[in-house]
Amino acid sequence: MTDQSTAPGADEVRELPTGDDAVGDAVARVLAHADSRARSVSLHGGRATALQDDDSYVSDRDGDQFDREDRAALRRVRGLSTELEDVTEVEYRQLRLENVVLIGVYSGGSLTDAENSLRELAALAETAGAVVLDGLLQRRPHPDPSTYLGKGKAAELALIVAELGADTVIADTELAPSQRRALEDVVKVKVIDRTAVILDIFSQHAKSREGKAQVELAQLEYLLPRLRGWGESMSRQAGGQVGSAGAGMGSRGPGETKMELDRRRIHTRMAKLRKQIKGFAPARAAKRANRDRYTVPSVAIAGYTNAGKSSLLNRITRAGVLVENALFATLDATVRKSSTPDGRPFTLADTVGFVRNLPHQLVEAFRSTLEEIAESDVIVHVVDGAHPDPAAQIATVRNVIGEVEARHLPEIIVFNKADLLDDDARLVLRGLEPTAVFVSAKTGEGIDELRARISELLPNPEVELTLLIPFERGELVALLHERGRVISTEYDERGTRVHALIDPQFTGPFEPYIVVGA
Repeated sequence: MTDQSTAPGADEVRELPTGDDAVGDAVARVLAHADSRARSVSLHGGRATALQDDDSYVSDRDGDQFDREDRAALRRVRGLSTELEDVTEVEYRQLRLENVVLIGVYSGGSLTDAENSLRELAALAETAGAVVLDGLLQRRPHPDPSTYLGKGKAAELALIVAELGADTVIADTELAPSQRRALEDVVKVKVIDRTAVILDIFSQHAKSREGKAQVELAQLEYLLPRLRGWGESMSRQAGGQVGSAGAGMGSRGPGETKMELDRRRIHTRMAKLRKQIKGFAPARAAKRANRDRYTVPSVAIAGYTNAGKSSLLNRITRAGVLVENALFATLDATVRKSSTPDGRPFTLADTVGFVRNLPHQLVEAFRSTLEEIAESDVIVHVVDGAHPDPAAQIATVRNVIGEVEARHLPEIIVFNKADLLDDDARLVLRGLEPTAVFVSAKTGEGIDELRARISELLPNPEVELTLLIPFERGELVALLHERGRVISTEYDERGTRVHALIDPQFTGPFEPYIVVGA
């Protein structure tokens, strides 16, 4: 038996053993760790590595955090039973996660990669309101098509679940409906997958009407192939006497079963939600058109979940955007105004975070929100510099950026949380991305360098003008500062002499004051 745990209630992910005595050894191991029931055992030093130990997020740099109290009020009530029950209605059962055991299967990748993925799943489970009791990994060429783990390992998992008193098993992948049902039948508790946990977090954190509609659409798309009948309650037939309706003999059909009826209702609801989400587009387009009318460049902050995107936005603009040490704390795009060191205005948009194996339903549902990235002039790609695998974070985010057709835009890689990095870690990250900027939204390190880099990449006005504006037309000087880039300003007895760059479409009001031959 290969037991990778180092102590009772180990902080390391354990690998499922092999051999004829595996089940007996598993029982002995679980009994040895029985004292872990009373403790919240996570997968890395008391907290999953995707969540930071330092939770000092509220400070003057973040502005007013009015949403934190409301967010805290949405926490799950623990102690609710999650036993499987015979229900008569097919509906999306919101996750009431309590004590959970995580499972994963890996083949081609390394054990380190598999452990990082399972630790991230632990952070997702904690964000959804769960207490992680244990994490189990199994190496096999392919997941078992029936029970995901295989018959023997599923039986061993059932013993572990029973001894730890777990309520739920979470798989670190998207399970097929048949795999989930087969594994539930063996372990006798609810089995869910990574996608279900992410959807649950999104449903907790959605705040705006558009965000709620997007999450509901993704939930229904996930639910549709997973409708499951419970006994005869699903076999309600709608046929019967039809003569009064004028159909006559030979028209008595079986009607819709309960499952067919639910499928039809789900399709109808999904069509309504798509129409509703589409209806939000004109308002966003109008706001963008207003910014375009004044040629205000836009910068989108993209990155992995919990990398510190909202903290960075607050540090630059004091936007007051909710900052929380949790995954997917931000779902709704937030746009704030800022300016470059030379005074040019631009907008800064905070967007939803990404995660590895982000459910396709969510990418599609949030495509309208992700338009903020595709429509921007510069992408600030925020990476958690303290994460054990930043390269995987960068690859995941770039894949999603590619899905929204924004890979052609200028990109600034920003390694956040620089206050947690030593010189050796910075050297490794510099080798990963030589042109990256190291910043700390907490201490303010690197913010000026980031603003300067943004200024270099933002589009510049094209027309160079030298103007002599009379003192009584001071509003034109203010307009020039607003819509152009003022290089120099001088004053003489005739008025204000200004050397500036401006877009061609805005030169009209200034033409009478152009200095010829300047």
